[in-house]
Amino acid sequence: MRINLVGILNILGVLLFINAGLMLLCIPFALYYSDGTLTQWLASSGASVGVGAALWLSTTRKGKRPNIRKRDGYVIVTMSWVVMALSGSLPYIISGTIPEFTDAFFESISGFTTTGASIIAEPEHIPPSILFWRSLTQWVGGLGFIVLVISVLPYLGIGGMQLFLAEMPGVTTTKLQPRIQDTAIRLWLLYIGLTIAQTLLLRFGGMHFFDAINHSLTTMATGGFSTHSDSIAHFNSPFIEYVTTAFMFLGGTSFVLLYGFFKGRFLALWRNEEFRTYLLIIFVAAFITTVTLTIHSGQPMEDAFRTSLFQTVSILTTTGFIAADYTAWGSGLVLLFFLLMFIGGCAGSTSGGVKVIRHVIIARNTISEFKRQLHPSAIIPVRFNDKAVDIAVTRNIMAFIIIYITIFGAASVALALLGMDVYTAIGSVASALGNVGPGLHHTGPVETYAHLGDLTKWILGALMVVGRLELFTVLILFTGYFWRSV
Repeated sequence: MRINLVGILNILGVLLFINAGLMLLCIPFALYYSDGTLTQWLASSGASVGVGAALWLSTTRKGKRPNIRKRDGYVIVTMSWVVMALSGSLPYIISGTIPEFTDAFFESISGFTTTGASIIAEPEHIPPSILFWRSLTQWVGGLGFIVLVISVLPYLGIGGMQLFLAEMPGVTTTKLQPRIQDTAIRLWLLYIGLTIAQTLLLRFGGMHFFDAINHSLTTMATGGFSTHSDSIAHFNSPFIEYVTTAFMFLGGTSFVLLYGFFKGRFLALWRNEEFRTYLLIIFVAAFITTVTLTIHSGQPMEDAFRTSLFQTVSILTTTGFIAADYTAWGSGLVLLFFLLMFIGGCAGSTSGGVKVIRHVIIARNTISEFKRQLHPSAIIPVRFNDKAVDIAVTRNIMAFIIIYITIFGAASVALALLGMDVYTAIGSVASALGNVGPGLHHTGPVETYAHLGDLTKWILGALMVVGRLELFTVLILFTGYFWRSV
């Protein structure tokens, strides 16, 4: 079974058409703010259309539909992030905002993977339309290109199931509707609705509309790009912090569960063990942080609680917004937030990280192993949501954890060998692999990634893609078995 190169290039051409259309959405901001980027946006969109048209027209066969198999889906999903990031870097380069290709690609891939690691030190000095583009790349990347595209592909005569399976390789593939297109449309409607709701609330809280729409886009995507160098702390508003915390929390919750909740299935959300564990982690981490800040810094209880809750949810959901510099809170809390980077939100959310469900099942399996030591002949299944977990799922999760830790260790050593200090290296790798944004030390919450070397940025960019697609989708392409004809 060979790779369908024609079909792959055909779909990548469609993706470039979509990206070109997204760029046109920035033109109203360029005109309204007169930021001098109109020509650059037309050039960027035109270049994407040109390449997309060349790919699509050269691979379209009249009366024939591209036969996309699961193997092709893996290639398409991985390549889509690379192609879209390359296309997405054009506005930065052509406008002169980020003239260096490596830096522009880093900013673009960080946006589309919803990582939020930036090389821009002062967003306030960037043209508004470019800032909107940064936010838009995160918003589109949050729910995924492929979920967007499978809403469109059926109209082009192209099936989308294999793309969906490759894009959503998590523990569960629960769908809202039997037809994959219906599922994608419902997810996008929910995503858009929540984004609009947050924009209105932030505007009500006194935030300028431009800031409100940008922060809503990056909050729901759990991406973390901000229009200000000091992020959410810039607004110094408890209302804005609480609203942002609530929507980061929603962004880290399974969208399938959220859809059911808004359809009236309230108990289904609470009965879900992953969601309850997600809540518990937030409560425990926020409580520890609040008590520590209250005792050691003398902050008023409400200030300490609000800041602690905000930063806990921000890091756990891998959003990366900053209300305060948590690296200045002492080594104990720094370690706590570092560990939160490895947890992530719920499966089926826009957040990165390992995901809560994997940690829960691994913990349950570990407890079962202790029981098996005492009762070797007993059949002791791992249960989740009152159902026995298939042994294949458990093996998959164990492999995921092992590979995740291996990549983290190897990449950290690689960055250290390139001259980076240990704290910055492990923080940067954990942040990139978990799609968090802020790291530790020289890439911490009040720093940028601009000072890193080009090779380091390419390594971190690759980690962002691997982490965003949850390892297997990308890594399987580097196995001999994948490319072997079957």
